[in-house]
Amino acid sequence: MLDRSSRVDGHDAVDEATHLRLRHQGLRDSSLWLVTDEDDAGEPHGFALRHREGLDLVVAPPARGRGVATALTTAALQAPGPLSAWSHGDHPAARRLASRHGLAAARSLWVMRRSMSSPLPALEVPAGVRVRGFDPDEPTDAEAVLRVNAAAFAHHPEQGALDAPGLAERMAEPWFDPAGLLLAVDDSGVLGFHWTKRHSPALGEVYVVGIAPQAQGRGLGRVLTLAGLHHLVEGGSADVLLYVESENAPARAVYERLGFTHAAADTHVQYRR
Repeated sequence: MLDRSSRVDGHDAVDEATHLRLRHQGLRDSSLWLVTDEDDAGEPHGFALRHREGLDLVVAPPARGRGVATALTTAALQAPGPLSAWSHGDHPAARRLASRHGLAAARSLWVMRRSMSSPLPALEVPAGVRVRGFDPDEPTDAEAVLRVNAAAFAHHPEQGALDAPGLAERMAEPWFDPAGLLLAVDDSGVLGFHWTKRHSPALGEVYVVGIAPQAQGRGLGRVLTLAGLHHLVEGGSADVLLYVESENAPARAVYERLGFTHAAADTHVQYRR
């Protein structure tokens, strides 16, 4: 159902964390609702997946407009407690559904894009700092990435929760390339990182850029972002995308100065109860 929905909609129906959880943990600690025909024949028309405070809801393309989403939302919201759900693409139907069930828009995530046909600025690394690839045979590299990530995203509900098992799951993905996880280091250790990702030979992503709090204000965010972009271009990426909170003005300014733009349709909205 996820594969069919993404082909029709032009974007994934759930985020990476949900894909990884289903692949590695199945339905552990989750609740699943399905809408099926009365005789249970054929594939379900839709599902709602509730994991702790998160809700994912998908309706198969042929079954849309028949009340499936309303039935699933009603069932999934019966249990009390805080809840959040992302509308990938800020779909009007999701907006109406959220409003009917008392969920309010709480966060907005932009997808920004850049064509690599425009030349990149030259990479200038500050004196005393070195940019290198991640070393999978050096345990302290993984520890440093987790430490910097936790500090840099202490107030980010998703990225800040990354732990050692989550890091290992991502590094086990087919797209993981140690050379594409770039670390900025000096004599004191790892100052920040830029984890790049390749969706296809021609499409890359600024996956995560994290700077240790004590190293902020030195321009390392721009340096690491640019280093990653050069890495992606050298590997053949013709286009690069990234995700950024719409309210994160400093990060948006860095990306905009590097040539990234945002279209209104490239917006994800999180609704909360």
